[in-house]
Amino acid sequence: MSKRRPVNVEVTLEEVGGNASRLIRRFMKKVKKERIIEDYLDKRFYEKPSVKRRKENLKKLRNAQKAERERNTRLNIK
Repeated sequence: MSKRRPVNVEVTLEEVGGNASRLIRRFMKKVKKERIIEDYLDKRFYEKPSVKRRKENLKKLRNAQKAERERNTRLNIK
């Protein structure tokens, strides 16, 4: 498994026109997009590979079910 490169998330006041609240919102958006917090939370504890695979398969199943529900609502299928 390869190591991920370090990510530097940066937002300047010039980007947001001097608005501090917009600066914080934009920073949080970038952090969420780079999955920095999620990666940290995932790596806090060791997780066996079998558990990782099981979680991944359940996530795929949930996403497929959600996509099917959305497709059915668009097509008015009950």
